[in-house]
Amino acid sequence: MNFIKNNLANILTVARLFLLPVMIVLFFAEDQWGAVAAWLCLVVYIVASITDFLDGYIARKLNQISAFGTFLDPISDKIFVASILVLLVAFGKVADLGIILVIIIFAREFLISGLREFMGPMNIKVPVTKLAKWKTTVQMLSLGFLIVGDHAPYMRELGMFMLSAATVLTVLTGFNYMRASLRHFKKAQLKEEL
Repeated sequence: MNFIKNNLANILTVARLFLLPVMIVLFFAEDQWGAVAAWLCLVVYIVASITDFLDGYIARKLNQISAFGTFLDPISDKIFVASILVLLVAFGKVADLGIILVIIIFAREFLISGLREFMGPMNIKVPVTKLAKWKTTVQMLSLGFLIVGDHAPYMRELGMFMLSAATVLTVLTGFNYMRASLRHFKKAQLKEEL
């Protein structure tokens, strides 16, 4: 019991990854089960999204911030969202121009991950902005709507609208991160020249 109490934040982070295979099975089961599989998948997705909020909150509230959690939480988020996006495209829930939105989201994530990895050895951290938090919220909501998009009126349209909005926020936050990073690059270059 003490192990769970002392590591609850990390357990929630890992649980999010364990819920992903359940969602994958439900995506495949939609052919047989129809709307039941899609709505079950949405329930699992909501539970996973709640763990995303809770792990950070619990880590701060119960002073459970750890190196493992700091490392795994953002990676877990990216694996989770990327996998859902791939599934939505693979199963035709996101198609045509929507695929371009997914590519833009992926490109931004690769770019920011690369920047953070590059700046890590220099002890430069780019803080998460409020706009980036809004981007994550809108993106998570859009994925939920798209999961059940074929089984409720206007869900797909609402999901695509929100995915479009999330992509715009993705580009804006990516640009802001790039601008902040370039300032650090210039400072580092000036130090080298001196």
